[in-house]
Amino acid sequence: MATTTPAAAGVSLEELLAAKERRAHRQSAWLTRFSRPLISLTLVTPGAVKDSARYRRVMDEAVRCADALLLQRGWPRLKQQTFWLPTGAEAFWCVGQAARQIKAATIELEQSHPLGRLWDFDVICPQAGVVGRRALDHAGRRCLICDAPAHQCARSRRHPLPGVIAKVEELIDGWLSAH
Repeated sequence: MATTTPAAAGVSLEELLAAKERRAHRQSAWLTRFSRPLISLTLVTPGAVKDSARYRRVMDEAVRCADALLLQRGWPRLKQQTFWLPTGAEAFWCVGQAARQIKAATIELEQSHPLGRLWDFDVICPQAGVVGRRALDHAGRRCLICDAPAHQCARSRRHPLPGVIAKVEELIDGWLSAH
């Protein structure tokens, strides 16, 4: 497990784009190495700060829940690794199970856990690529603020960033107070 100190300041767009490219390269390497479906987890972290003690707790909970899900379903976990990066935590699992079944289970996890709205589980099939929500007849993610399609609000920047960050913090606070 790679570990770094949480970033004190925000990260730039260039750093985020470079991190996304590195993640895509790691995903490709894992898919090539294992030839099995890959779960790639990131967090929904609006704003420039992508790594904090609070976000690390959210990621720890997501990893714990995903591990429990795989164990509960009896799906073989060929490899798991978490990357603690200034551009935001990432976690990968290589799983010996059909990608569509994995995606259905991760959607259920995102929808049932109080922090699930902050988790972004991508499932990638080595043969078919990314298995999206629509492939399983699920609607896309909804906006944290107004419940419209999340991608529409994000692209248009419909909601002021401080309000979106406040909603994320509210979700985290609610979970922390219960745990």
